[in-house]
Amino acid sequence: MRRIVAGITTLEEHLETIRRKPEVYRPTSCPHCGIKQLRQHGYYYRKADRRAQRPRLNPVPIGRYRCTGSRRTCSRLPECIAPRRWYPWSVQQQSLSPRVGAAPAECGDDGQPAVRSIDRWWRWLLDRGPLVAFHRRARFPELGRASEFCDFWRQLFSSLGLPPAMAWLDQEISVP
Repeated sequence: MRRIVAGITTLEEHLETIRRKPEVYRPTSCPHCGIKQLRQHGYYYRKADRRAQRPRLNPVPIGRYRCTGSRRTCSRLPECIAPRRWYPWSVQQQSLSPRVGAAPAECGDDGQPAVRSIDRWWRWLLDRGPLVAFHRRARFPELGRASEFCDFWRQLFSSLGLPPAMAWLDQEISVP
C-alpha cells in the first residue's frame, strides 16, 4: 500500500482535501490482508509541522480506515507530511542541501530543526541513499548522469525536490 498520497503539497491543501474529498486518502486494499473492503474509521490528529511559525495548522486530521476482514486500521499521509518524522520533507531538503553542496531550498520560513535531527537525516541519507538512488534512476533516467553520491542528491533536489521524490519512492518501497 502506498502510504503517501502524491500531489498534496501543503497543509492547507491537505485540510481542504480532507474536508471536500476525503476518499482521495482511502487505500485501495488493506495493507495487512489485501481485502478491498475498508471503511472510514474516524481520524487521528498529529502535528505535521513543528516549526514555530505554523502552530495555527497543528494538529491536522489524518483519516483512518478499518478493514472488515482483519479489523486492523491504516492511514495515508499527504506528500507534504513525512511518515514518522517531525519535520516536512521541504525542511529536510533545506537542511540537507548544504551537506550535498546544493543551494538550500526555500521552505517558506526560518524554522530550523536541531542539529541532532539534521545529523540523523544525514545518516539516513548515507545509509539508504544507494537504494533510493537505484529506484529514482530507474524511474527518472536523467538522474543516472550523476555518478557521485552528492551529485545525485544535488540533481534530485534541483530537478524533483525531496517531497515528490519520496512520494514516487513510496510507490515502490516503504519510505521510512
